[in-house]
Amino acid sequence: MILATDLTLDRGIKTLIKSSSFTIHPGHKVGLVGANGCGKSSLFAAFLGQLQPDSGDLEVPSGWSIATVKQETPALAQSARDYVIDGDQEFRQLEAELELARQNDDGSQEAYILNKIDAIHGYSLPARAGELLHGLGFTQEQLDNSVSSFSGGWRMRLNLAQALISRADLMLLDEPTNHLDLDAVLWLQRWLKRYTGTLILISHDRDFLDDVIGQILHIEQQRAKLYSGNYTSFERQRAEHLAQQDAMFAKQQREVKHLTSFVDRFRAKASKAKQAQSRLKRLEKLPDLMPAHVDSQFSFSFENPGYMPYPLLSIEDANCGYSEQAIILNNAKLSLVPGSRIGLLGRNGAGKSTLIKSLAGDLALQSGTRFCAQELSIGYFSQHQLEQLRPDETAINQIMLAKPEFTELQARNHLGRFGFSGEQALNVINTMSGGEKARLVLALIVLEKPQLLLLDEPTNHLDLEMRQALVLALQEFEGAIILIAHDRYLLESCVDEFYIVGNGEVHPFTGDIDDYQKWLDDDKKASLAKDKPAMEQVEKVDKKELRRQQAELRKKAAPLKKQADKLEKQVEKWQQQLEEIENELALPETYEAKNKAKLNELMQQQGKIKPQLEEAEEQWMELEEQIEEIVNPS
Repeated sequence: MILATDLTLDRGIKTLIKSSSFTIHPGHKVGLVGANGCGKSSLFAAFLGQLQPDSGDLEVPSGWSIATVKQETPALAQSARDYVIDGDQEFRQLEAELELARQNDDGSQEAYILNKIDAIHGYSLPARAGELLHGLGFTQEQLDNSVSSFSGGWRMRLNLAQALISRADLMLLDEPTNHLDLDAVLWLQRWLKRYTGTLILISHDRDFLDDVIGQILHIEQQRAKLYSGNYTSFERQRAEHLAQQDAMFAKQQREVKHLTSFVDRFRAKASKAKQAQSRLKRLEKLPDLMPAHVDSQFSFSFENPGYMPYPLLSIEDANCGYSEQAIILNNAKLSLVPGSRIGLLGRNGAGKSTLIKSLAGDLALQSGTRFCAQELSIGYFSQHQLEQLRPDETAINQIMLAKPEFTELQARNHLGRFGFSGEQALNVINTMSGGEKARLVLALIVLEKPQLLLLDEPTNHLDLEMRQALVLALQEFEGAIILIAHDRYLLESCVDEFYIVGNGEVHPFTGDIDDYQKWLDDDKKASLAKDKPAMEQVEKVDKKELRRQQAELRKKAAPLKKQADKLEKQVEKWQQQLEEIENELALPETYEAKNKAKLNELMQQQGKIKPQLEEAEEQWMELEEQIEEIVNPS
């Protein structure tokens, strides 16, 4: 287990975490949350041994292997699949030892190493690497492309896949969804729920946290506190705690006022001196309570533009793309009126951003018509907008350039609503984090008093409080919204209707995000079926002969199918047992002294079932692959 005792972490002269204690048990999934700059990344560095506690202790089991996502990826000629397999360092080490044994013609050592590779399921690694890459949005053709051929965002996906394949005891993931689209986020949610190791996850995606984790480690006012339950449960518990803290603080302040008043009145009187001294001592002994912090530092809204034309913007029979030879969307039709709240769904690269660029007028239509109302103000948020900020300007200068009539005080007040208080308003843009730049772009958009908002992944790099402020602002917005986001909570809170962008078309989607997940699965199956090369037919197929061949293949696969079915039932049984054990381990009373024997028994059962479950799952997957190869030979 991970055990923090009176832990204090400093960065330079700044104390990030002070006198905090918590315990993270094996197999638990923990969300690490807190405002930007509170110390989340520093705590990760401490888990990795890169940062030592300034006082107190932080114990991580020495035998645990730890996986984390690399932040840099060199431009390698190595294939994407091989790069991901590098994440299993033990396998790569065994590969090197095997090569050496073969060079030395050491048959005994070669056999020993081959057995070790088999024991860690090394022979299924290429298939597992391909499965991870498919889940993260890579096509079959891209698996053998060089790492250097991918852009920065796709290389981050490669780094994530490399961490996921590592068989680590502890996985530390810092904002893993930042470079993913909604499809990959939904896939990653499912993968992490099946992960049997210990997970500590930094994320600003509420629904992602709710779906994956079972505990929250919250850093606030230099204290790290562990809560049981998902993020929604944590918010409820924290609200109750803050209310109690606020009541206690108010009560203490009344007592302080009363004691201070007595001391001030009677300190000089000899007859009351002892009583005054007694009250002074009581004042000194009062605990240092702080007022509860309940208000977010972010609070903004989109001003009512007053004039709202009808319709605002529309495209008809629009071919959208970058040239006549590079058409992405055909015959697109969309009409935006005040109150439209549309979320765009579709696979990465299907054309969602292309559609928004075409609506914004940044990308000219190759054919068709685009109608834009006179005096229409569009608030457009995209990665391109972040790049268009003037890097050498300060935040306050950028606001005053956009709004020359503003005084410095007005500019500061406006920036304050987006978390730029005091000296932060004077920060130079090229020194800002991604989250600060995103907040500044939103501050600039609000100044435009838009009637239409085109938002392409606006929550990238934003923390939970700012995301919540954006949700509230969008819910109050009276104009039209088109939204692309991988944040499910944002989509479900601010969107009334969805459109699917895919296969070169744009059309309404009547379901919700759960229905979209099913649509993705069905679409993937259809795509695989379509891509499978058709058998060349020279003569008419003899259907009777074909049925006979298929029956023979099924007969050949029957023993394997029997084994696979048996393993699948055993896997389900162990999964259910493991879930029951972990539910009991999540209960605070399990760790009370009187339940020590029960805790030890649960930990032993968990330690026994986990490796059995992992091995059975691997065997089952291998059997299924063998059956597939027999029944459906390529």
